[in-house]
Amino acid sequence: MLPSSREVTATNSGWQKYADAEATFDRIVPGKTTAAELKALNLDPSTNPSVARLQTWQVRDRFIPNKLVTLDDLDTGVRICVQAGPACTAYEVNYVSTQSKRIGNAALDVIKVHRETQTAGWRFNGLILMKDGVVVYTLTAGQPRIQQLTENSDPLGPLQALASKLNLDNVASLKNSVSGAGSSSSSPSPDSPAMGIAVLKK
Repeated sequence: MLPSSREVTATNSGWQKYADAEATFDRIVPGKTTAAELKALNLDPSTNPSVARLQTWQVRDRFIPNKLVTLDDLDTGVRICVQAGPACTAYEVNYVSTQSKRIGNAALDVIKVHRETQTAGWRFNGLILMKDGVVVYTLTAGQPRIQQLTENSDPLGPLQALASKLNLDNVASLKNSVSGAGSSSSSPSPDSPAMGIAVLKK
């Protein structure tokens, strides 16, 4: 049986699928939902490792990347948060749930000649902006379905593994040393200097 692995950002989130994360954000009402209510939804950086707190300047840089974008171009909630300065609190949610397993020919996989890895899952991203502890803006994005197949082929895999096991590089060096020692016993002619050392001719 070929190996498999699983990656989950936060096992205590209660989210089993992408729709669960969306449903949680649907319960957030800008202008009404408070920081305490977000904590009850498990959207708090102190209890959920998939939630990070952003600084105000990070929010500004994200929505105003250059001088061509002004405050007037922003959504009302974003503008309120950016102008609020220290009174603005921002949460960023990055949740990933994927499972990878190797498929294909087990024999070729074991000797590392050909490996196929199938990855499936989903990814959710969310942003929450608050002013004075009340949500003023939310944004969601992500990838409801991740389906990826990765193939790695290495025809020389077994030979490379064997060379590493036997440490053939050291064996070759030893062979060269022995050959060099044997040739040094004969007297080289002046026109054919041994061991790569040039002979100075008068």
